[in-house]
Amino acid sequence: MESNRLLFLNIFIACCTCSASPPNFVLIFADDLGFGDLGCYGHPSSITPNLDRLAAGGLRFTDFYCTSPVCSPSRASLLTGRYQTRSGIYPGVLYPGSIGGLPLNETTVAEVLKPLGYATAAVGKWHLGFGANGTFLPTKQGFDEYLGIPYSHDMGPCHNLTCFPPDVKCFGLCDVGTVTVPLMYNELIKQQPVDFLSLERTYSDFATSFITSSAKKKQPFFLYYPSHHTHYPQYAGPRAAGRSLRGPFGDALLELDTTIGDLLTTLEKTGVINNTLVFFTSDNGPELMRMSRGGNAGLLKCGKGTTYDGGMREPAIAFWPGTIRPGVTHELASTLDILPTIASLAGAKLPQVMLDGVDMTEILVDHGKSKREAMMFYPTDPSEMYGLFALRLGKYKAHFYTRGASHSGTTPDPDCPVFAVLKAHDPPLIFDLEADPSEHYPLYLQGRPDLQALLEKIRNVKQQFEASMVFGESQISKGTDPNLAPCCNPQCSPKPKCCQC
Repeated sequence: MESNRLLFLNIFIACCTCSASPPNFVLIFADDLGFGDLGCYGHPSSITPNLDRLAAGGLRFTDFYCTSPVCSPSRASLLTGRYQTRSGIYPGVLYPGSIGGLPLNETTVAEVLKPLGYATAAVGKWHLGFGANGTFLPTKQGFDEYLGIPYSHDMGPCHNLTCFPPDVKCFGLCDVGTVTVPLMYNELIKQQPVDFLSLERTYSDFATSFITSSAKKKQPFFLYYPSHHTHYPQYAGPRAAGRSLRGPFGDALLELDTTIGDLLTTLEKTGVINNTLVFFTSDNGPELMRMSRGGNAGLLKCGKGTTYDGGMREPAIAFWPGTIRPGVTHELASTLDILPTIASLAGAKLPQVMLDGVDMTEILVDHGKSKREAMMFYPTDPSEMYGLFALRLGKYKAHFYTRGASHSGTTPDPDCPVFAVLKAHDPPLIFDLEADPSEHYPLYLQGRPDLQALLEKIRNVKQQFEASMVFGESQISKGTDPNLAPCCNPQCSPKPKCCQC
């Protein structure tokens, strides 16, 4: 049986890579979306008909993880197949004036596909650095085109900006003392500050045009859509504002879902939907400190900023009509696995570096077993001194350190807020995530030789992994220079107030 399965997979991959039409890839990356935020993951009032369609017609993951509980490191791992500690995207996140960014010698998914003639485009939130003269923008990292905001849309003053029609101002102040948030096309600023009411429609038009153009030219394509939704401050244009049951968060989520619907419609109209893998997931867990505006981790513990499952276990859906059978998989998988999977399906060469991802093709096309044995959990500020905070091996998760985070404040669980200071655990806290996905009840090890053997295996896996980890130079520790923040009137004065066009 196993030999027949492997034969089928080899034939399938050969068909993908040797056919006249190599597969297309659409990668959708939500922002601060929790495990419990989608209708297809159990939320009772979220309106997400297009994501629900993907889940009903595709493969829904229950045990899918990102690599960091905050934005920039998670995005670095998604695009490179490597833990953020290797590429240097730590600690924390990049800012408008950050000197560093994703190193240009890192190989992204786009750069893996370019030698095979793929058209590549990114639309939305980049957040892997801007740098001097746009050094770290997507067009320097394998993407032919880019339209979007080069970092998080709250990284600029927003209290006077309109987030919902007709003129509902954005909730909160966002970041002050820096330039207003720009909309960029490739390396040029097209609008500053960005118009939130038309932003998502602009993104949708760009993405659907890219698909249509590529299909007409019969050119395989890779579209990367890292959405701003559902990150604070929520916004939505006329197509979604006031149309959900969850208020501003629900409207933002509905707007994301509406754009996904536009993409699916375009894939159908151009006749390429049966030759396109659509993959959806999120960068990290919900920002619980925003309360009802911050998303929902479902039954998982805590959220953004923490290494509990609520901070790093994400909804994930793979959709490919005719290739991926509808269903649910409980196999362990990660954003790290997307690059090697896409490379395998496209017949591309893998980068000649240490990769942390594995090929998910067997899970996708055969509902088979995962090649991933373990998942590692680094905090927002990883260091060689502390190493891993947690490790999942099979269905068991061991916490060597626990700590709350400001992002996960306001919850009744005392382990989640920033007041839950760093605490070491020796032996580690071990949870059975199948029996206890909420990480409430650590297993009692005494008198359990089976768990003692498990603990020994966990420690060995941890030791071997940490011995293989070479920390890259921290790009975020290079600091910031306010003069690097993108400004459409670079010679104007006084900055940053004058950076408007």
